[in-house]
Amino acid sequence: MKKRLKAIDFFCSGGGVTCGFKQAGINVLGGIDIDPACKITYERNNHAKYLCADVSNLEKEKVAKLFKIKKNQKDLIFVGCSPCQYYSNIKTDKRKSEKTRLLLADFQEFVDYYRPGYVFIENVPGLDHKPESPLGQFKQFLRNAGYIFDDSVVNAKYYGVPQNRRRYILLATCVKNKIELPKGCRTKIKTVRQTIGDYSKFKPIKNGFIDNSGFLHSAARLSALNLKRIQATPHDGGGRLTWKGSSIDVQCYKNHDGHTDVYGRMYWNRPSPTITTRFISYSNGRYGHPEQDRAISLREGAALQSFPQDYVFYSDSQGTIAKMIGNAVPPLLAKAVGEELSK
Repeated sequence: MKKRLKAIDFFCSGGGVTCGFKQAGINVLGGIDIDPACKITYERNNHAKYLCADVSNLEKEKVAKLFKIKKNQKDLIFVGCSPCQYYSNIKTDKRKSEKTRLLLADFQEFVDYYRPGYVFIENVPGLDHKPESPLGQFKQFLRNAGYIFDDSVVNAKYYGVPQNRRRYILLATCVKNKIELPKGCRTKIKTVRQTIGDYSKFKPIKNGFIDNSGFLHSAARLSALNLKRIQATPHDGGGRLTWKGSSIDVQCYKNHDGHTDVYGRMYWNRPSPTITTRFISYSNGRYGHPEQDRAISLREGAALQSFPQDYVFYSDSQGTIAKMIGNAVPPLLAKAVGEELSK
């Protein structure tokens, strides 16, 4: 146990990487994030320290003092899964997320200062790899600093996560002469039905149901019009094209057939679509329950992200909890990375 790898989880949010790394037997010393709303969730579930701080102006020495680490520590992993909305391929207003585009460079400063034995980053697949881009500069820094690395875009569904979620991951080391990304399995893909289809665990509920227990099987309340829309949508993968041209059609989609996933139901026998921070909203993607007339619940979203059912999210706001869940690296993907590093 004394020889276990140790890790610090930068941009940890609610603790997806930390949860997966702990399952892989890695000693996670703690996490760092700017959001105070994540502190209780992170600490109570992972029994690790949470430093609420902005990495862009965090003193390097403070990290050593709090987490008891030192420079050139060969058994230490730095995790840097920074917010990725700015680089997402999804067409959204980038102005709100622009300030996060340099977080990879801020993380690089910590890697440069401490030179940990291992580095793991995860982000959206739309990252620019050009030499002058933040990622291009980070990779060149790793080479110059004596790190070797392996990187690629992977899909979380090949690592036990019941979700179609493509992500860029990079693993680097300065203490070994070889490192590889974990190999996924393409023959055992978990489905929505296998994950949330057991009604003894995920009891049928109505839209707007509030679960005050730690299980958090709560569903957002639909408007009267959206309730009519989902009631008119066929079960198991139905979409809004079924009611196109009717009185309940969405005005902005009347003249084109694009964005067919919005106002859609999930398919039982497929992985879910990517769980975003807006997964509790029926109008923001294929987030309708396969057969119940509601959007998926908080707990169902967490399960599709591969969080354990006893992982409790603490907040009075459904939106805050959905943000923690949607922003997380799926724990089972992180576990696969942790197991590869532990080899």
